[in-house]
This record gives sequence, C-alpha cells and structure tokens, in this order.
Amino acid sequence: MASSRDRQRRLAREKLDRQMARRAARAKRRRQIQAGVGAGVVLALVVVGSVWALGGFDRDPEENLAEADVCAWTPQNAEANSNLKDVGTPATTGLPTSGTRAMTVTTNQGAPITVELDLAGAPCAAASISHLAGRSFYDNTTCHEITTEGALRCGDPSGTGLGGPTYSFYDENVPAAAPSPSPAADQPPAYPKGTVAMIASPPGANSSQFLIFFKDFNPAEPAYSVIGKVTGGLDVVEKVGTLETVDNGSGAKVKPKTDVVIQSLTVGEPATTPAATPAPAPSSPAAAPSATPSAG
Repeated sequence: MASSRDRQRRLAREKLDRQMARRAARAKRRRQIQAGVGAGVVLALVVVGSVWALGGFDRDPEENLAEADVCAWTPQNAEANSNLKDVGTPATTGLPTSGTRAMTVTTNQGAPITVELDLAGAPCAAASISHLAGRSFYDNTTCHEITTEGALRCGDPSGTGLGGPTYSFYDENVPAAAPSPSPAADQPPAYPKGTVAMIASPPGANSSQFLIFFKDFNPAEPAYSVIGKVTGGLDVVEKVGTLETVDNGSGAKVKPKTDVVIQSLTVGEPATTPAATPAPAPSSPAAAPSATPSAG
C-alpha cells in the first residue's frame, strides 16, 4: 500500500512539474512577444519621428509653393479713418515671386524716377503697388514729407501720413539689425542711397506709403521693408531732398515748401533676369593667304 501511495505522489508531482514547466514556457513566450512588440513600437516611433523631422508628412511641394505664393491683406476700417480710400484688394494667389517689376514715378520735379521692384524679397509690396497703380491711386498725389532720415515720403493721397487703401500687409524684407547699438562707420548702410522701402503707420501695417532714400541711412534697428532700388532719376530725388521744408501742421518741419506732385505712377509686367549666354569659343585663326609676289 505504501508503495502504491508513493507512486501516486510521484505521478502527481511529475504532473505538477509538467504543468509548471508549460506555464513557465508560456510566460517566457509572452515576455518575448511583448519585448518584440515594444521594440517594434519604439522602432516605429523612431521612424515616424525621423520622417516627420525630414518633412515627410508635408504636403506636396506644389501645394507648399502655392501656399508661399499667398499674401494676406488685412482689412482696415474706413469708418474709423476717413483718410483711407477703398480701391479693392490685390489678388492673394498666383503672385509673381521672382524677378523684378519696373515702376515709373513721374513727378513735377524733372525726369521720371524709375525703380526696380524686388519680387523675390517683397512680393506682397510689389503686388500691392501694382494693384494701386492700376487704379490710379497714386496719380496727382503729393510726396508730403522729406524725412530727417534722408528720404522722400510718398504714397498718401490725403497728404497726412495717415492715408492709404482699406487694407494693410505685414513687413517682408526688413534688413537685419546692426551687430552693435552704434553701427560702425565702415558698416554698409541698411538703406543705401537709392533704396525704396515701405513705411507703415502703425509699424508693421504697410499699405501704400513708401520712402525713396536720397542719402545713406543706417539705423541701429531697421524698421522699413526694402522693396526695390532706384535705377534712374536719382538726381531728381537728391534735388527734392534739398528743398526747403515747412511745418506740416503737427509742429514737424518736414513738409516740402514746394509741392512735390506724383503726376503718374505705373508698374510694368514682371521680368526675369535672363541667364547669361556663354561667349562663343574663339575659333582657330584661319591661315593667312600667302602673298603672291607681283610680277616685276
């Protein structure tokens, strides 16, 4: 009997051992599967993060290009500012963003002033000026200020410095601040003579007013968006810069005593800079014909 009970205990223990072994094996497999899944998740997160960082989830490049080709025109309240003039708003898409546009400013002060607008650096300003010029917004308006910074200020039909269209837009191409509070004498100016820049009122809300610099200006903190440069008639701007100024009604002696009138302002079609044509390779010199001695 004892032998039978021992055998039963031995069989029961062996059965328990087999059950424990199977449970341990299952637990080991679960741990392996979980470890594999965890590693897979981590790897997937690493891959997704890398793709995201490299722009893999960006929209199609053509869609991004179309988004970059959009200008936001912020409405301005004409009821709150009677100096504003409603002439609609420019397009928001399909605007040229490379090359240049020629702007011609004809005044009562001499030869026309020609300007090259920078479509890459200031596409929205160029689009705005072109829109306004197409609606004769600038025609028969005065350049109401000769600034203490050395620029002629134009583009406000009201002549008050508060006028413009019923929209505004943000700064685009403001030069970097000087590396030190007092720019060095040999540092290139932020606004060289001949620079054309927007002037916003209030700052950051550009509309129609612009500056034409007749001398170098190098502030410690540039605030004007550069939109182009004078290509002809700079001598006219320099001459205007020497005009006597009078009080503009606010106590500032900045108004030209002689009216400077923009008779017309036009903007041409976009132009791209043609690629340089390589010079033809020099051809081998032809053999000089032998001289035939004349008969004596």
